[in-house]
Amino acid sequence: MKCVIGVDLGGTNVRAQAVTEDGNYAGDRYENPSHAQSGIEPVIEAVALTIRQAANSAGQEVQAVGLAVPGHVDDRTGLVKWAPNFGQTVDGVFRYWKDVPLKRPLEERTAQKIVMGNDANVAALGEYKFGTGKNSAKCLLMLTLGTGIGGGVVFAPEAMFGNATGPLLMLGGNLGGGELGHIIVQKDGLDSTGGAYGSLEAYCQRDAIIRRAQHRLNRGRKSIISELVEGDWSKITPATISDAAEKGDELAREIWREFGAFMGIGAGSLINVFAPDILAIGGQVSKAGEWFLPSMIHEARNVAAPTIFQDCEIKLAEQVENAGILGGAALALESLR
Repeated sequence: MKCVIGVDLGGTNVRAQAVTEDGNYAGDRYENPSHAQSGIEPVIEAVALTIRQAANSAGQEVQAVGLAVPGHVDDRTGLVKWAPNFGQTVDGVFRYWKDVPLKRPLEERTAQKIVMGNDANVAALGEYKFGTGKNSAKCLLMLTLGTGIGGGVVFAPEAMFGNATGPLLMLGGNLGGGELGHIIVQKDGLDSTGGAYGSLEAYCQRDAIIRRAQHRLNRGRKSIISELVEGDWSKITPATISDAAEKGDELAREIWREFGAFMGIGAGSLINVFAPDILAIGGQVSKAGEWFLPSMIHEARNVAAPTIFQDCEIKLAEQVENAGILGGAALALESLR
């Protein structure tokens, strides 16, 4: 049975574990600081160390390593084209990664075959193979909710015209596709860092949810949200708002309903374009799904073409905590075809 390693490279830590082709874990999981803002060399060494640890623990031969990277990645050249959370401060200015070689140095230090991709893209591939898609969906579209909104689209061969033999992860001509969070849901709307005015990300990223709560509390709305953070609104998180919703707080539920409505507008448009049979919602914010999914589905139904929407199931992703590792593993497995 094929065995690969999935690697989740984050701004704080890098995690890795061996995974077999049936989705089972082999050996132990390892986690080390990623040193994301300490320059290129410390990051490469941290990733290489974590890969070596996972390989030594696998108990069998590792055939490839898949790396999930939060940025624009070109596996053909081995370069990270752009990664805004990785870099180094020079003369008081943070210089983020741009055209940084990552693949070859890792192959040299680990003696492993390395493939890499954008973290949200490969999370969709992992969800297709090991989560809600169960390797059988004709088209799986995934939205990953967190600091920003990432995405990915995976097609089964039968959903495409041609001679493909395995799942197809849509990357686009420059391998930077899948930035689904930057579609417009409100013309001339809110600004989003790195995106356009009125984008889905501007309304539904983590900080937008928090700002919505802070703004309404500042306008005098009564809510136990304030009590849950002991009056310090800077401590509000999406989890705080979910806790308040669970306790019956109307403002909290209102915030999630509005969040779901914007998500539904974006989802409906994406459903029209890709006609997925599964739209999976992942990322840490998806844990509030019970509060926003009803309004999201309602709005998506209003936006999407009815004959396309009727064949699409909007549901929470199964692989939230392990999306990076399983996504990297799925990418590595596909590289062995």
